[in-house]
Amino acid sequence: MRESLERLGRFDPQRARDRILSGFDPALTRHVLADGERVGFVIVRPQDDGLLLDHLYLLPRAQGRGVGAAVLADVLACADASRLPVRVGALRGSDANRFYVQHGFERVEEGEFDIHYLRAPKPAARRDQSQL
Repeated sequence: MRESLERLGRFDPQRARDRILSGFDPALTRHVLADGERVGFVIVRPQDDGLLLDHLYLLPRAQGRGVGAAVLADVLACADASRLPVRVGALRGSDANRFYVQHGFERVEEGEFDIHYLRAPKPAARRDQSQL
């Protein structure tokens, strides 16, 4: 995320730290592990009208290996099971925008610095009566 903020001339280490700390909730935070090593974290926040993917951060060395896609697939599967939409925001110009669109999110709002997305819940797969 630092690179994206730097491209926009908006990187401020203290602001980034404050943003993480202000939204930190141990009960909602899950560590992301890859090959037995902690490589990031995810925070999914329940809201009145669905879920907010508030943070999904991976160390640069863990990116591009399918780790984020696996984490997001788990978040979306849980949301689908509960029939809840998922919202997320991404910094304009960030690679995260492409990532979220590739995973079924649709752009719903744009601000000066952020783009906000929504992914509606997928209907439960119907099982064929012969499989029952």
